[in-house]
Amino acid sequence: MKWNVGTKIAVGFGLALTILVAIGIISYRNTLKLTATATWVNHTHQVLQTLESLLSAVKDAETGQRGFIITGEDRYLEPYRSAQNEIEQDRKSARTLTSDNPAQQRRLDQLDALLATRLTELQEVIGVRKNQGFDPALQIVISDRGKKTMDEIRKLIDEMEGDENALLATRTTDAEASTKMAESSIIFGTLAAFLILGIAGLVLTRNIAGPLQDLTTVANRITVGDLSVKVATSERSDEVGQLTNAFNRMAQALRTMAGVAEQIAAGDLRSTIQPQSADDLLGNAFARMSTNLRDQIRSLLEGANVLSSSASEIVASTAQLASGASESATAVSETTTTVEEVRQTAQLSSEKARGVSDAAQRAAQTSQGGRKSTEDVATGMTRIRQQMDSIGGSMVRLSEQSQTIGQIIATVEDLAAQSNLLAVNAAIEAAKAGEHGRGFNVVAQEVKSLAEQSRQATNQVRSILGEIQKATTAAVMATEQGNKAVEAGTRQTEVAGESIQTLNSTVSEAAQMATQIAASSQQQLVGMDQVALAMENIKQASTQNVASAKQLETAARSLSDLGQRLKQMVERYQI
Repeated sequence: MKWNVGTKIAVGFGLALTILVAIGIISYRNTLKLTATATWVNHTHQVLQTLESLLSAVKDAETGQRGFIITGEDRYLEPYRSAQNEIEQDRKSARTLTSDNPAQQRRLDQLDALLATRLTELQEVIGVRKNQGFDPALQIVISDRGKKTMDEIRKLIDEMEGDENALLATRTTDAEASTKMAESSIIFGTLAAFLILGIAGLVLTRNIAGPLQDLTTVANRITVGDLSVKVATSERSDEVGQLTNAFNRMAQALRTMAGVAEQIAAGDLRSTIQPQSADDLLGNAFARMSTNLRDQIRSLLEGANVLSSSASEIVASTAQLASGASESATAVSETTTTVEEVRQTAQLSSEKARGVSDAAQRAAQTSQGGRKSTEDVATGMTRIRQQMDSIGGSMVRLSEQSQTIGQIIATVEDLAAQSNLLAVNAAIEAAKAGEHGRGFNVVAQEVKSLAEQSRQATNQVRSILGEIQKATTAAVMATEQGNKAVEAGTRQTEVAGESIQTLNSTVSEAAQMATQIAASSQQQLVGMDQVALAMENIKQASTQNVASAKQLETAARSLSDLGQRLKQMVERYQI
């Protein structure tokens, strides 16, 4: 039979209560018996007292009768009269007290007859003393008739007293036995109760308190975090066994969670926690924590991969941007040099155009001097032709260099567009990076600003280049017209017979054309100055682009290193 702790305690206390009840019952019965015995002893004493009172009353009646016989005075009859009443009362009391004793009742029947006889004899003697005097009464007394009756009364009362004394001795013995039995029951019952309760307490202590003390020690060790404690599985089916098994399961669950926590601390997130039940708050919270941590690490790993690949792409893009910026800077430097050469050529052309203009003016002045100056004019026209050829070649080279500048401007514009696109991509990646991409976002804004400045400068250069091309075209056309005029002047000079008016007119036209060429060359020189200034600005912007590209490349490499470190940190966790 398997008992739980409550049953064991109830049995222990029930056994103690049973012993106490048994002791109480025995004591109560002995007490009742002792009380009954004491009552009967008292009853026997009452019977003895009644018999003694009855005998004494009879003696009083005799004493009163004798006093009256001797004295003849009625006052001596008072004891006699009182004795009669006492005899009647004692007789009735004795009858009542011995109603349960048939033997005594039979003796009382005999006693009643003897008492009636004795009282009749006393009354008879009193009557004789009253009527006949002292002597007749004395004779009746001397006859011993009354003495015999009195002896029988005494004998009968002695028998009754002897019987009552025997009953008294028996009842006294029973009372003493009951007293001893009550004392023995109380003493031995109390000792037995103490012994049984002590054994029951010892058994309960060893059976309940000992295991509970062990479990308390285990609980204290678990409280301070010592999960190495071992709890032996109990075969008991009571509350102590259930508590022991519950502690064992709790310690095992805590050890399992501690092992999973150590694995998580070591970076292994593959372990899972199985909650004990739906009410297992710690187990469910630990399982949710592990799942959320795996999801976060997985998301972080994906973000790290995206960040690493994006950083690699940014590094490649910034490397290309830096290379393109360097190439752009080189091209701009070359363009600046070319523009400077073109400017110098334009300056030379302008000077030559001014010279042609002066020569034309002088030719116009000297053409009026006659044919004599024809050879000088021919010589001057030859110089003009050579100069015009030189101007034409310079103009052609200027046109070619203008086209080269246009190509460079297109390249710079493409570079500005790529820089702007790269800045937009960098800003997007910086926004994805969050707090860590704030510095990279600043670099992207700077790159975007430089790209915008490059685009604006390129537009200005394109506008100036357009004006230069227009001026160059006009100069080329003027140069071609000048060549044609020089050729015509040369033919006219070679003919040498033509009219000075025609020469004057031709020279005037040549002077006007030279003036136009001088003006165009001056405009070309101004345009080239503007182009040189714009190219210098582009060069500075390209230098800033190169520096920004290097800064961007450095930031991108730092971001790439950060992504690699973040990836390495995340890859420590196994999911």
